[in-house]
Amino acid sequence: MKTNKFLLVTGILMIIFGGIGSIFALISLLTIGALLALAGAAWLAIMGAILIFGGSIVQLIAGILGVKNAGKPEKAQVCINCGIIVMAFIVIGQIASVAGGGNLDVWGLLWGLVLPVLYLIGAFQNKKLAEVK
Repeated sequence: MKTNKFLLVTGILMIIFGGIGSIFALISLLTIGALLALAGAAWLAIMGAILIFGGSIVQLIAGILGVKNAGKPEKAQVCINCGIIVMAFIVIGQIASVAGGGNLDVWGLLWGLVLPVLYLIGAFQNKKLAEVK
């Protein structure tokens, strides 16, 4: 079976960025937790860090599944679902930022969606290969 290199490469990139994001989110959670113990009022920041951590973990899992299933067109729907979930976390994170008093970061939102969109393109390519069979 031929491997979908597009899905493979975007999967690898999602593993890298998901791993880096998870580490930074974990550091952020620990830092905010320490500040909360001292100051007593950083719940919104903790919820944001938890959301970022969750999104990074989902991105990491999606990347692993993309790499694992790049040569398995019959598993394309799993990758499509993961890509959509990653995109949802990015959009929800931006909504939470605005709800917390921040500004809408359109460029940040667009840049955040680039890799998941490319991942989805690779997943849909795999789905098309499965339908051809």
